[in-house]
Amino acid sequence: MANLNNKTIIITGASRGIGREIALTCARDGANIVIAAKSDEPHPKLKGTIHSVAKEVEEAGGQALAVKVDVRSEEDVDNLIAKTVERFGGIDVIINNAGAIALAGVEMTPLKKLDLMMQVNFRAVFLLSQKALPHLKKSEQGHILSLCPPLDLDRRWLRNHSPYTLTKYGMSMLTLGMSDEFKRYGIAVNALWPRTVIHTDATSFGGKQSFDRARGPKIMADAAYALLQKADREVTGQLLIDEEFLRSEGVTDFDQFRANPESDKTDLMPDLFVQEPEAYVRGTVPPLAGLEDE
Repeated sequence: MANLNNKTIIITGASRGIGREIALTCARDGANIVIAAKSDEPHPKLKGTIHSVAKEVEEAGGQALAVKVDVRSEEDVDNLIAKTVERFGGIDVIINNAGAIALAGVEMTPLKKLDLMMQVNFRAVFLLSQKALPHLKKSEQGHILSLCPPLDLDRRWLRNHSPYTLTKYGMSMLTLGMSDEFKRYGIAVNALWPRTVIHTDATSFGGKQSFDRARGPKIMADAAYALLQKADREVTGQLLIDEEFLRSEGVTDFDQFRANPESDKTDLMPDLFVQEPEAYVRGTVPPLAGLEDE
């Protein structure tokens, strides 16, 4: 892909945060962006709806379609696919960005919360990928991109929050499996994960101190955009880290991605599932309190 002009991209959880940032970045190429999320009305605490992002997409130069979707619902996903194809004629890319998080062990995780994470994280990737597959087969550059981590069986990612880890690693394993399974269709399948904590309105992770040690969602959007430029499965079956991938693409200025530009002397905080040398990032990740990223 020289660019994403007229390419149709479905992004779940695109009403705010990383999903919104990816939508706006791709829109600047003239892409058709489908904003798929539950937020069709303003949230009392969080900015952004599918309609506000649709307006921003059009202002950025893209075409927009806002669709209210609960990614747990097969009926909603069927409706999403149908409306997308009716409006734009096909599907080139799906980006599985919607997520749910609860960082607790088995003892303290209610079954309802486990079911939510399983359905919004792992099951939604399976469901949307399967439903979009007939249309991705017809695309010249079909791509499935999921926001999930590299597979690291260090026990620290299991002992404190194995239910959440299971759902995210499930997404990663689907990525590897679908890349091989869909090879015959010419569809690329990859995953992307942040090296550091990403500050968004939907995630609270420790107040100003943590905000100073975080990056903004632009780094993930830039990495996703660069990845979608790759043609003919040049990159597929990869569980990529945003910074590593952007460095391989020639990016050298990473201070631009800090959530707080005035905190350039502050150590960055590693995200979950990322091991960092002490000289690069010091400290431990504090408890996260996450809302479902819509």
